[in-house]
Amino acid sequence: MRFLKFLLWSCATLFFGLLLCLSGAFLYLSPSLPSVDALRSIQLQIPLRVYSSDDKLIAEFGEMRRSPIRFEDIPPDFIDALLSAEDDNFANHYGVDVKSLMRAATQLLKTGQIQTGGSTITMQVAKNYFLTSERSFSRKINEILLALQIERELSKNEILELYVNKIYLGNRAYGIEAAAQVYYGKSIDQLSLAQLAMIAGLPKAPSSFNPLVNPARSKERRDWILTRMQRLGKIDETRYQQALAEPVDATYHGATPELDAAYIAEMARADMVGRFGSEAYTDGYRVYTTIDSRRQEAANQALQKGLIEYDQRHGYRGPEARLGELPREQWPGKLAGFRSLSGMHAAVVSAVAADHIQVLTRDGNEHRVAWDSMKWARPHLNSNSMGPRPQRPADVVKSGDVVRIRWQQEQPLFSQVPQAQAAIVALAPGNGAIQALTGGFSFGQSNYNRAIQAKRQPGSSFKPFVYAAALDAGFTAASLVNDSPIVFVEEGMDRVWRPKNDNNTFLGPIRMREALYKSRNLVSIRLLQTIGIDYAIKYISRFGFAPQDLPRNLSLALGTATLTPMEIATGWSTFANGGYKIEPYLIQRVEDRQGQVVFEADPRQVPPAYATDEDEEPVITTFAQIGGAPLEEHRPVRHAEQVIDERTAYIMTSMLQDVITRGTGRRALTLGRSDLAGKTGTTNDSIDSWFSGYNADLVTTVWAGFDQPQSLGRNEYGGTVALPIWIDFMGSVLKGQPEHLPAEPAGLLTLRVDPVSGRAATANTPDAYYEVFKSEDSPPPMSEFEPGYQAPGSPLPSSEEAPLDLF
Repeated sequence: MRFLKFLLWSCATLFFGLLLCLSGAFLYLSPSLPSVDALRSIQLQIPLRVYSSDDKLIAEFGEMRRSPIRFEDIPPDFIDALLSAEDDNFANHYGVDVKSLMRAATQLLKTGQIQTGGSTITMQVAKNYFLTSERSFSRKINEILLALQIERELSKNEILELYVNKIYLGNRAYGIEAAAQVYYGKSIDQLSLAQLAMIAGLPKAPSSFNPLVNPARSKERRDWILTRMQRLGKIDETRYQQALAEPVDATYHGATPELDAAYIAEMARADMVGRFGSEAYTDGYRVYTTIDSRRQEAANQALQKGLIEYDQRHGYRGPEARLGELPREQWPGKLAGFRSLSGMHAAVVSAVAADHIQVLTRDGNEHRVAWDSMKWARPHLNSNSMGPRPQRPADVVKSGDVVRIRWQQEQPLFSQVPQAQAAIVALAPGNGAIQALTGGFSFGQSNYNRAIQAKRQPGSSFKPFVYAAALDAGFTAASLVNDSPIVFVEEGMDRVWRPKNDNNTFLGPIRMREALYKSRNLVSIRLLQTIGIDYAIKYISRFGFAPQDLPRNLSLALGTATLTPMEIATGWSTFANGGYKIEPYLIQRVEDRQGQVVFEADPRQVPPAYATDEDEEPVITTFAQIGGAPLEEHRPVRHAEQVIDERTAYIMTSMLQDVITRGTGRRALTLGRSDLAGKTGTTNDSIDSWFSGYNADLVTTVWAGFDQPQSLGRNEYGGTVALPIWIDFMGSVLKGQPEHLPAEPAGLLTLRVDPVSGRAATANTPDAYYEVFKSEDSPPPMSEFEPGYQAPGSPLPSSEEAPLDLF
């Protein structure tokens, strides 16, 4: 009896002593303990995500993959699995489980080391949010005291929500929703009981129980949790046995983009960092771009197809490496060092037959590549010549060669990564929204964004800006300009410039319209000479070009300015929208982690697209397509600045349509549309290839060339390299769309004109054609034509020397 009393007194003394120690610890440590209220407003790190305008994921930036989830959205089976594994007394304790702590203390006394922390889920919340992972008594006491505070101020559901969103579960996954996406590619509410138990087993040791690293051990942990659930009455025998029988099927699911637009992603990332600093990566921003996913996919495909076709026209440059001297079993491992680029995968030639080759890919599988896909592979000698046409596969490759294959209709095709590059930009001319943009063949090959960074000479695709300046200086599309030789001599020196046309022919007096669609260099030079360099640069700068990028000499007429594809597309938008200057923009809106809009673009709009009653305040209504209820906002429309006469824009469109119907852009007739206008561009020695074109809905510019300027080769022009890319893209995105040309403005006349004199034709004038004029610029009738008359812009009747202002 005395022993029992002694035992009771000892326990009571120990209890009150422990209580006194905890009270003292609380009084000592409480001033330094963080406020539990902070848990309600704590900001978990969530990566930056970039989307297309139609909600396709483009990219995710940030070290931590996390998708916070509300308690109401957590599957009950997961809660049961988690509590069975981590804290089966969670519903009953007040933040601290005395039994668990005593068990941990016993292990400490037996081993002399801390084996388990005896932590409840509440204590783990305290540690994860406020403390470090250091194993010490002081940290454990802080953990206990914080847990007690948390239990007083937060509900059990709130505590669980905090826990499941914070815990690290391996492979950059923080929180259970991110883990479900990483290991199964599904949302947490779509997982089976066995899969939920697998994730519930990860918090104890994310590395040891990782199903990707150690499937056997992770299965043991999963099955133990299922057994605990069955013993605790959380699942019945049938579900228990079904879950046990389910195999481990976890595989890695990265943040796979739904849309290949890496150049767009990088542009958006850089913009967000500029706006929000390093917090852009962690504050859960969702960026919605102006990119249309269908148009972006079409741009990718058109650019890659065009470069592959150009590359194959110039032959095969040989294998990327040779592994023939290595043992065959080492080949797959060596292939791991070759990145896949835009669907082109490295492979090793394992056998060469008479009508095919066998290739080994990095996964160890072999594939048959037909001879038909190799016949293009003549040896590349230089940009202008190739070796003899191969007659059999052995003329192209040998065993051990590292080559590239790409898949088409489930068949592997022999290929190679192009050395030439290209860029494509598509804009909405009404407000400058970027609809599609690709800055090169593959972002993995080079992250240099040629669409916005490569300043190249646009060649003849720049001529429309000179022609527009001439139209507003008194010329008309029917004005005659002399296409004849001219020599520029620098006074006092021996420097001479003899510009010539591409085919070194001269047509004499020629109408401006015809000169444009035939791309006559001498006419462009004479137009610029007549209107003057100062006037031309001031006028052309209205399109958005920086004056310092425009050379102050007559070579400007031939497109020797250095401009990016984005700048060219922006300038061409003015022709497509009736004379207005637009500013390209990419980010439509930015939402924070709560789905609130923190930024929304407010671009200047071309007025005709938003015409309103003059008696009412102009308004624009926008609706958020993603993230909650529609956002309705009324605000005045910001009208774009009109920089050229709308009639000039219309006449230029008419002239540029002739480039497609009758000139250097005739290949575009294959699209079967009459609402397209455009212009090719090729610089000296075919170093740069361009095509810009549009209808009233879309302006697209394509550039192709080498990063280190060199000739694309003999017979390679804007019409052979850039134009096919433009045709493929526009044909895809405009398919099924009604034809749409810019509306005809007031103040225009359509008259029959004599092609020889440029005068208004009579009823009997032979070969007369219809031409569009501004009403004040209409030509006089032929009856007033006087012998010796020269139309504006033809000051030099024949080959003549002029002072040189080129140098």
